[in-house]
Amino acid sequence: MQIDLEYLSVGGNRNPSSADYDSKTGILAFGAGHNVALWQPLVNQDQDDNSQGVFAILQGHSADINTVRFLANGSSGSQILLSGAADRKILVWEKKNSGDAFRRVKILDAHKASVNCIACLPGSLSFASGAADGTVKIWTFANGSSNPEAKLVQSINLQPKYFPLTLSWHPLNLGSNLLVVGGTRSTIQLYRNEDVQSEFTLVATLTGHEGWIRCLDIRAESSNRGSDLLIASASQDKYIRLWRVHQGANLPNLASQDDGDRFGTVAKSLSSKAQKFEVSGLDYIVSFEALLLGHEDWVYTAHWDKSSPKPRLLSASADSSLSLWEPESTSGVWICQTRLGEISIQKGSTTATGSAGGFYSGLWLDGGKAVTCLGRTGSWRKWSQDDQDGPWKAELGVSGHIQTVKGIAWAKNGEYLLSTSADQTTRVHAEWKRGTKRTWHEFARPQIHGYDLNCIDSISSLQFVSGADEKLLRVFDEPSVTSVLLHNLSGLERPVESQAHEAASVPVLGLSNKVVQVTDEYDNERNGDITQSELAASTVPVLATDHPPYEDDLARHTLWPEREKLYGHGYEISAVAASRNGKIVATACKASALDHAVIRLYETNNWHEIPNPLKAHSLTVTCLRFSDDDRFLLSVGRDRQWAVFSRDTVNEQVYSLHTSNPKGHSRMILGAAWAPVNDTTEAVFATAGRDKSVKVWSSGNANGFECRVTIQCEASVITVDFLPQIRTDLLLLASGTETGVVMLSTISINTWSCVSSYALDQSQAPITQVSWRRSNDGEESEANLLAIASEDGSLKVVSISAWTQIVE
Repeated sequence: MQIDLEYLSVGGNRNPSSADYDSKTGILAFGAGHNVALWQPLVNQDQDDNSQGVFAILQGHSADINTVRFLANGSSGSQILLSGAADRKILVWEKKNSGDAFRRVKILDAHKASVNCIACLPGSLSFASGAADGTVKIWTFANGSSNPEAKLVQSINLQPKYFPLTLSWHPLNLGSNLLVVGGTRSTIQLYRNEDVQSEFTLVATLTGHEGWIRCLDIRAESSNRGSDLLIASASQDKYIRLWRVHQGANLPNLASQDDGDRFGTVAKSLSSKAQKFEVSGLDYIVSFEALLLGHEDWVYTAHWDKSSPKPRLLSASADSSLSLWEPESTSGVWICQTRLGEISIQKGSTTATGSAGGFYSGLWLDGGKAVTCLGRTGSWRKWSQDDQDGPWKAELGVSGHIQTVKGIAWAKNGEYLLSTSADQTTRVHAEWKRGTKRTWHEFARPQIHGYDLNCIDSISSLQFVSGADEKLLRVFDEPSVTSVLLHNLSGLERPVESQAHEAASVPVLGLSNKVVQVTDEYDNERNGDITQSELAASTVPVLATDHPPYEDDLARHTLWPEREKLYGHGYEISAVAASRNGKIVATACKASALDHAVIRLYETNNWHEIPNPLKAHSLTVTCLRFSDDDRFLLSVGRDRQWAVFSRDTVNEQVYSLHTSNPKGHSRMILGAAWAPVNDTTEAVFATAGRDKSVKVWSSGNANGFECRVTIQCEASVITVDFLPQIRTDLLLLASGTETGVVMLSTISINTWSCVSSYALDQSQAPITQVSWRRSNDGEESEANLLAIASEDGSLKVVSISAWTQIVE
């Protein structure tokens, strides 16, 4: 069996310390739920050469990751990555060679509360960690060890007690070091030691900020030996402060000249008293250097461009802007040279069409030639610069869900993949085809909701239905904006009627996507006295069609118009399924009694509910599935039973109970799927249960369906799905468990036996759904695509070929 990862989508954690970039390998690591995601952003490349995005995730933590840092290469040339999480642990990951994968080699659990930040000492194998237990711990790795062993050197109890949120560590002279700590106080503490093995002592406390300190970063002012150090501090008071650390008993000439010449009349109110300390017999003095004003909200990160010969600073703020700061060559005054991200006039009135909700982390890429930042939606934006004085241009980043992926569904013809999540968004994923290259990307965000979304299914290639915690279902139509993108980038043929609705937008205080028009520009003459903000809420600009949409466009301009709402249920929607011909939609909701555990059917012509809901279950229906020929509707539930409803031979809208099994499994049934059929096979379906088993049932028995095969698993099975083709009388069944394992089982319909099993994927997060893609023409293909949704927010598409070989 040949298995290839085609696509891996996951969103980043909204924590300023949860990402780091390694300039040597070009890998950006960021926290994604309980995992560490690895992405290699290509810079200054043609769009066609962009990588496919996240290429791996490292699994090991049991809580959300707060901080990720690359450590200097080990003595054997290996690469070391550190991650700290709310599970109080620090995991050490190592990659021996460039072609190898990272593997977990060490677990450090000295902290007694959530690990918030990690700082590495440049050029060494030492690092510091800060946690919500109010301590900072100093670690070092033993040199020459093939298996890195971390030794705890010191534990610093912060006084007065506060939670450290950021650390920065930099060498001074003669082996001494400076450690800067900031957190849930408005002050910054400076610690120094004589060498790596000696203990840190507090030498100075910097005052001036009026909010928590969210980021600290240190660099040498120049490459000259003995150069001053510059400390950048970003705070929730909306300001960035720069501090100078100078070796000597007195301030340098630049810092000691009259404040009025440098800062004007406000200088005295901004100044902080210089503080002196001694390290290894050398005098140092630390003083306030500059105040950077410009952000309108909390400043989350401020990072120096370490590759630049002169100081350059990148800051990311909750005002959804990314600012690049440089001192003027003549006056030395720090000014904002470039501002990327949001332009306030473009902001709409709601999250769906307006503000990105803030930037949480900004990083330099590729020696300062590019920058990237993480937004509220978990997506990474990226900009690059062709030359030092040229304009910054947007490039493709990566995106993904930031909460559990609750449901996935392929379009009826397999053209694209729909996913919906507890992060209250629905997303469209498709292949970008150009020449021989194929990469998967997010193409649209049809639904940005106010409730957690639980389930989804495709009615046709132009329409889908989703259910949420709001007790009703919503039906959406594909707009021309998405049709044009799929046609130009994926080579999909779109019918003319798909152009009926151009685009959609969410009105103020609304949840329903309304139809709006597409416009080339904001034309005040054409639109009269309407303001630009009002126009932005009622129109969508033409999107570029030579690349997948950037995050700004995904969040604002790729919504799908809402066609219909389906009412009737009294509680949160738990399951939805559309018939293969797209004429019927079946739904169910959470229930603890027979009255609510009904299945409601809706016809898609006029969107009326079909009378007489289907009754069989007494508790929540967890999964609904129509057979390929729509003759049967299968339901399974928490009451441990399955039921099969058959279609009336006269009225195709009427289904009635055909047979049921109140004891199908010994525990609740969570997943179900119909097997493909041909002229010689009977109806076959599979059920998956909390009793750690998958059962295959067939209609060979005249009295109904009987169990033909039972597959025992090591954990509870949550979801199952059959490959839509039969090959040499073999069925391929994919099943996902709560331990994160995806099993591929080959079932013979001649002998009714499971002839082989293969563990496809293994992680620590439960698999929420697996789904095979149906080919466009219904013919067999060499490579079969399987979509895997997980509780950790990740969505994978894997290609599986030569699967019949596992029988041998």
